[in-house]
Amino acid sequence: MTRAATADLAGGGAVRVRWAPRVVRDARRAGLVLVAAVLVLVGGCGVPAEDRPRAVTPPPVPFPSTATAAPTAAETGALTETLYFSRDDRLVPVIRRVDQVPALDAQLRGLLAGPTPAESDDGLTSALPGAFTSAVVELVDGVARVTVGLTAVDTGRSDGRLAYGQIVCTLSARTDVDAVLFLEGGAPLSVPRADGSLSSGPLIAADYAVLINPR
Repeated sequence: MTRAATADLAGGGAVRVRWAPRVVRDARRAGLVLVAAVLVLVGGCGVPAEDRPRAVTPPPVPFPSTATAAPTAAETGALTETLYFSRDDRLVPVIRRVDQVPALDAQLRGLLAGPTPAESDDGLTSALPGAFTSAVVELVDGVARVTVGLTAVDTGRSDGRLAYGQIVCTLSARTDVDAVLFLEGGAPLSVPRADGSLSSGPLIAADYAVLINPR
């Protein structure tokens, strides 16, 4: 049987196109062969045919991450403490990160321990080594009472102002300290202020302000 198709032309006429039965059969056979080839390829890839879509579960191996390692706690402390060291005969404040406010005696011990290697590389030193044989502190009514043990031999040091200034400025930087008083053997000790004058009373950071060199 011969099939015919009609197409309209621009001029209004029509042309009838006749398709031979053999041509139609060959076209159908070619289409079936193509579909079969596609199915063979899909099966060879290991993808099963499914009636409905399904969710795909990611592999158990984690995806690569570009996140870097978390900084250490010392780098991310939520609070800060201020210690005063010396450089070029001046007092220099140093800010350290801490996780909690240190106790008064702990902060004094940190000061007596001196600058860290990194701070030393920055040229910071301390006038405290050799200035005292011991130093302990207690807080009484907002006054940090520092009892020191003095060396028995006069070493001829000329940086006494820096040594006492480091302690006064460090402790008075705390919110719970109003002033610093030095004692020896239970009695007030006369210590040098920045201008060289001696004082046996409570001292504050302003007494050493001319020696402070902001970083």
